[in-house]
Amino acid sequence: MSPPSLLITRSLPATVLLRLQASYAVTVNSGQALDTDALRAALQSYDALSPTITDKLDAGLLQAEGLKTRIIANFGAGFEHIDLPAAKRANLVVTNTPDALTDATAELTLLLILMASRRAGEGERVLRAGQWTGWAPTQLLGTDVKGKTLGLVGFGRIAKEAARRIRTALGMRIAYHSRTRAAADEEGALDAAYHASLESLLAVADVVSLHCPGGAATRHLIDAEALARMKPTAILINTARGSVVDEAALATALAGRQIAAAGLDVYEREPTVPAALRELENVVLLPHLGSATLEARTAMGMQMADNLDAFFAGRTPPNRVA
Repeated sequence: MSPPSLLITRSLPATVLLRLQASYAVTVNSGQALDTDALRAALQSYDALSPTITDKLDAGLLQAEGLKTRIIANFGAGFEHIDLPAAKRANLVVTNTPDALTDATAELTLLLILMASRRAGEGERVLRAGQWTGWAPTQLLGTDVKGKTLGLVGFGRIAKEAARRIRTALGMRIAYHSRTRAAADEEGALDAAYHASLESLLAVADVVSLHCPGGAATRHLIDAEALARMKPTAILINTARGSVVDEAALATALAGRQIAAAGLDVYEREPTVPAALRELENVVLLPHLGSATLEARTAMGMQMADNLDAFFAGRTPPNRVA
């Protein structure tokens, strides 16, 4: 009996591919992201599909005639790019990789806070352009974060791990807003102050760090009104989803120094980043590096393989979301 066929939409670490190739007939797309026609053909040709966040699987694709795919094993924790209700109607199983990227993304949150608060991106650009004339007492003055308040929007795994590291390493106070309040012992471990409303959190936070899911419910959660509620000395950090921030409103707020700075790793229309943001000095822009460590990406791939193995063995995948 031939092994199940699997299409992987982006190349994965070598150790992951070796594991998958031992059990599946694997095809890897090593080029650019697949377009709609290519995704439709994949769903009609392979037993399993492993997409990433760049692959939009909407109802039109998932409810088309002649689908062969039985499981969508997503490579990534977020699954906003997959229409889950449509997948359920089509009897498609959908899984994700929720735990493997926690440490890497938490570390990147800390990195962006330090880069934005200490104007590290500006400093490197000055040096690389040959414009650095030597040490000066008032050159590129940043701001200390020790003793300042980190306001977390969302309080899931990544937010809690980021809070733990930032509290320990940077000495920041922790505050958060979430739809569900955390247990008392979790708050106590981080000495975290809960804010029942986003507006209350934005008013007190020196650094606002986004850790909420994407989707319609959080689209442009940080808009012009929300930015106006932040301190003029505040920094906005986004390692969550680009859709959570109204990028045009953010560019206006940064250009007018309505807030001090921002650090972004995700964008509304990746890989496009608006010129209005790219032209600003007081924003750090990274190319979606949240989980970009060999260790994290390998662990994500192994989780994805675990989901596939369980499904094709007739068991419930450990990370099933639909």
